[in-house]
Amino acid sequence: MTITCIAVDDEPLALGLVCAFIEKTPFLHLAGRYSSAVEALQGLHQQTVDVLFLDIQMPDLTGIELARVLERVPTKPRIIFTTAFNQFALEGYRVDALDYLLKPFNYEEFLRAAEKAKTYFNLVNRATTIPIALPEPARIVAAEDALFLKVEYQLVRVPYSDILYIEGLKDYVKVYRRGEREAAPPKPLLSLTSLKALEEKLPPGRFMRVHRSFIVSLDKIGAVTRNNIQIGAVTIPVSDQYKATFTEFLSRWT
Repeated sequence: MTITCIAVDDEPLALGLVCAFIEKTPFLHLAGRYSSAVEALQGLHQQTVDVLFLDIQMPDLTGIELARVLERVPTKPRIIFTTAFNQFALEGYRVDALDYLLKPFNYEEFLRAAEKAKTYFNLVNRATTIPIALPEPARIVAAEDALFLKVEYQLVRVPYSDILYIEGLKDYVKVYRRGEREAAPPKPLLSLTSLKALEEKLPPGRFMRVHRSFIVSLDKIGAVTRNNIQIGAVTIPVSDQYKATFTEFLSRWT
């Protein structure tokens, strides 16, 4: 596939370098170049763009501010930040940037970021072309049988069968998976999303919210007590808010 890009930087030399790198990369197409975020925003209203190579420190409107504006756009492009200041890495992650290039960067570093974009769009295109199965009314489960999770600057495929439980931590979640060996400890993936948003993506027949901070995989439950669930060596509490739903599940389980 060809990825349509624009480049935004208020420094002419930096802008020229990014544009040259884009034109040098066979699977990228340069659709525009802008010396300010304001000009770029106007250009984005006139065309559909897949990836935005975006400087952060710019007058009038910074790259971070532009990224926040684009969050409200349904067909927003994915962003790869290009900046000389590494203190913006966390902000870049919060606005769901695809990658973060620290100036000065060479073509090899640029290509690694571009390859991440290519992998991301291949995964998205694959996910959107998978047929949907309807095993019972009101439940929609993707035939892919996996969750696509944003982890750092990657889109990670996590099979439902690997998930043990999920823990919510304010704006983040930890997804705990099976270890390679039975005795191995759970391996968490950290993703910037809410537990509620993740709950809506999971098939309800396989996962259940049992606490404000926990979702469990129902087929990984090893033992239960009145107020707790045991998954491996981990004990997960069942809160009063979710106890009725869980008790109903237990009545079918037993």
